[in-house]
Amino acid sequence: MKDFILKLYNSYKQKKANKKKPETFVEHVWSWVKTIVGAVFFVMIINGLLIASFVVPTGSMEKTVMTGDFLFVNKFIFGPSTPQLIPFVNIPLPYYKFPAVRDPKKGDVIVFIFPGNRDEVEAQEFQYYLKRCVATAGDTVQLINNVLYINGQEQKLAPNGVVNVDKFEDPHEPLKTFPKGKNWTHDNYGPIRVPKKGDLIKLNQSNVAEWETFIQREGHTISIAIDKIFIDGQATSTYVVENDYCFGMGDNRDHSADSRFWGFIPYDNVLGTPIIVYWSWPMEDDYGRPMSLVEKLKNIRWSRIGTIID
Repeated sequence: MKDFILKLYNSYKQKKANKKKPETFVEHVWSWVKTIVGAVFFVMIINGLLIASFVVPTGSMEKTVMTGDFLFVNKFIFGPSTPQLIPFVNIPLPYYKFPAVRDPKKGDVIVFIFPGNRDEVEAQEFQYYLKRCVATAGDTVQLINNVLYINGQEQKLAPNGVVNVDKFEDPHEPLKTFPKGKNWTHDNYGPIRVPKKGDLIKLNQSNVAEWETFIQREGHTISIAIDKIFIDGQATSTYVVENDYCFGMGDNRDHSADSRFWGFIPYDNVLGTPIIVYWSWPMEDDYGRPMSLVEKLKNIRWSRIGTIID
């Protein structure tokens, strides 16, 4: 056994000695390219399968997480995947998602692929969002005077959640909320059932606008005639939901663009849950102006580093 190991070691040393070192400029460049490509590939694999990094871009989850928090995200729990983006250039890739350890549950802070604005079948830009899962497939969501009810039961605000007493009321908000035509507001919303795989939706002329984009997001065409509704060219008055969904809201409840404005989150879009803050600095000053690198370094939030996300 000892001789076998020694033979392998000598073979390795010989191959290393025989390996030609780059000499010309082109050879040096090619060596660096191979090293960088290998490193990027390794980062993409780890980022897809196990742990990813996420930077919080907005204040919709304050004060659970803050704008400018850098988070490590556990991607394994909701199903690892092949790489979704090319690092640094953020070009989306077709990807395969492996089976999840478990589905999202109420109370989870989730990172997910943004499904698009209310009337978009696909988002214009590939983006990751961060919200709290407040309801899962089959639950009924309702807000009455900014108090959240799930299946008729009042839900406590998250420990670090924020509700503003004095706030600006947007008179146009009923025209912006999801679904189209309900005219709800962010603090008086619903009731609405979160779709569950197998749910039968009854369609008619008065409610088809609410479900049009949803059905298209599930991969179907829909058209409306004077007295008929066509899905994939077939006249119908029902639609069977094909996927499970959850409902996401920001802990900063009055300043969050979330499922109340753009709709349900497919379970397949949920990528992971944040674990810990590994770095934190502000992105803007008190006047909303972007900070320079020097300003950010002067304002590192040392107290945030190491914060566990719950």
